[in-house]
Amino acid sequence: MDTLAVGCGAGFSGDRTDAAAPVVRTLVQRGGPAALVFENLAERTLALQHLARRRDPALGYEPLLVEELRPVLADCLRHGITIVGNFGAANPEGAAAVIRQLAGELGLPAPRIGVVGGDDLSDARGRALLRERLEGGLDEARFVCANAYQGAQEIADAIRAGAQVVVTGRVADPSLVLGPAMAHYGWDARDWDRLAGGTMAGHLLECGAQVTGGYFADPGKKDVPGMEDVGFPIAEIAEDGSCIVGKAAGTGGLVDARTVKEQLLYEVHDPAAYVTPDVVADLTQATVTELGRDRVRLSGVKGHARTPTLKALAFFDGGWLGEAEISYAGPNAEARARLAMDMMRKRLEGVLPLRCDLIGVSSILGDDAGELLAGLPKGDARDVRLRVAGRHEEAAPVERLLREVTALWTGGPAGGGGVRTARRQRLSSRACLVPRELVPATWRIA
Repeated sequence: MDTLAVGCGAGFSGDRTDAAAPVVRTLVQRGGPAALVFENLAERTLALQHLARRRDPALGYEPLLVEELRPVLADCLRHGITIVGNFGAANPEGAAAVIRQLAGELGLPAPRIGVVGGDDLSDARGRALLRERLEGGLDEARFVCANAYQGAQEIADAIRAGAQVVVTGRVADPSLVLGPAMAHYGWDARDWDRLAGGTMAGHLLECGAQVTGGYFADPGKKDVPGMEDVGFPIAEIAEDGSCIVGKAAGTGGLVDARTVKEQLLYEVHDPAAYVTPDVVADLTQATVTELGRDRVRLSGVKGHARTPTLKALAFFDGGWLGEAEISYAGPNAEARARLAMDMMRKRLEGVLPLRCDLIGVSSILGDDAGELLAGLPKGDARDVRLRVAGRHEEAAPVERLLREVTALWTGGPAGGGGVRTARRQRLSSRACLVPRELVPATWRIA
């Protein structure tokens, strides 16, 4: 049976929309069975799309969906490259409608679209499940949404039924890749070693350019060529679950044993038990082998039976976050910035707790209490930007913070400028486990 090639078109919501085209060109040139996956969902990304759908029921899917698919949809449909994406977010049906509309605009036949659901626990039934299982119960007044992490089986079923595009909401990231592999090879849902291998192929691809040198690069220590045009990854998945990872032809970046090992261990808390909805993967006996330039083989991944539960993540209104910045430059700039910081602390004392950073002196390595900054000797930095941030359950104190920093324009110290302010709603999250039989996934051909 021909080896399945799976390419990655996006590693997160907001990723580069020109990354998928070179991947598709490479898949077309290679020939044979292939799929293209778009991984668009971080945890808060999905919650934000639930909020977007509340404002407009037609929204709630990946905002860049059209920009992502327009350059590649025609070639994928023409060459039989299955597209799988969690770009459905909080509204998979809405995303499917957008894809049908895009195909019409491009003069393409209406594609067969598989829509995978069953993950959304935001309705009354889902809230009842959460009320029983979330530690401390469910805060209904602040509840925003909840979703269960579904697996690959329904993606595979939709592809087997002829879907050319599969739209999902919340599924585990590696399941986007495992689904096409299950469909292509006919793997059984309890073939644990193969499922584990396919899962780790998905784990390597799920973050886009991270495995092709993007997040790996460190000049002078870990040099990566052509970073301005870093190529996205492609995994050739074999029938036994092993895979060979490469990247789009004619692009920058790098795939070697180091990039693969870094991504292999990314967000893996226990290499002997990487838990997904489909399988528990064991990486302790895995082998990473360089086969040539930008070709690395991963083999030896073992699998154990999947857990009887699925992870569910609930989001709640977490109040408001405000942040404002103002710049000071030239002689005595640091002293003026420190004076402005002290003014803000005194004027907002008792209103809300603040975090203050002096960008150019101490910011990334600072702490919310400001102890590190307070302990640093006062220097003579000539290019300093004061950042003041605060959070509160209510919007009014945050608005006060923004006004106070804005007032530094004329309220002093001297020479402040370039004020920018921002306010946004915060989200808090809590996780629990739910029996998988109580949250069955669904699929249909739209």
